[in-house]
Amino acid sequence: MSPTADVSVRVAWSADAAAVARCQVRAWRESYADVMPADVLEALVEDDVAAAWQGSMDRPGDARNRVLVALARADVRGFAVTAPSGDPDADPVADGEVSELVVHPDHRGEGHGSRLLQAASETLAADGFRRASMWVPAAADDLRAFVTGTGWAADGAHRELALDADGEVTLKQVRLHTSLVDEPS
Repeated sequence: MSPTADVSVRVAWSADAAAVARCQVRAWRESYADVMPADVLEALVEDDVAAAWQGSMDRPGDARNRVLVALARADVRGFAVTAPSGDPDADPVADGEVSELVVHPDHRGEGHGSRLLQAASETLAADGFRRASMWVPAAADDLRAFVTGTGWAADGAHRELALDADGEVTLKQVRLHTSLVDEPS
């Protein structure tokens, strides 16, 4: 009999903030290397990012804001953030969003992303949302293929996000969506 992996997803604790920050900084440096100036990415300070995460975990802006962490034993391998959708065309009662879905680059392909996306969808449904959306970088073909492979679909919406104060560095994104409830036949 082969051993089984000790993997899970749970709601993050404020004590997870440093591990979430390490994961985010490493993933962003890799994922946005072709988009953001190198000096901006190198200037990300894990302690500052961890302090921001701890603050948002300790005092979420809405009771339905959640940070979920994917674990291998007790080690954080990735995280997802769920919240009410902030899109101007969204229904704040019925529409939730996965605003972050990040897996540490060293641990991609190990199932953490699938577990996080499933847990995020279940969390949004438990919070009473009927639909979920997620903005993904337009150039992130692998991420988009992964998410659409689980049943999400593009809904035609797109946007450009300013990544710097003067708006010179932008990120093109497309919106994906899914239903969180069984639709009547």
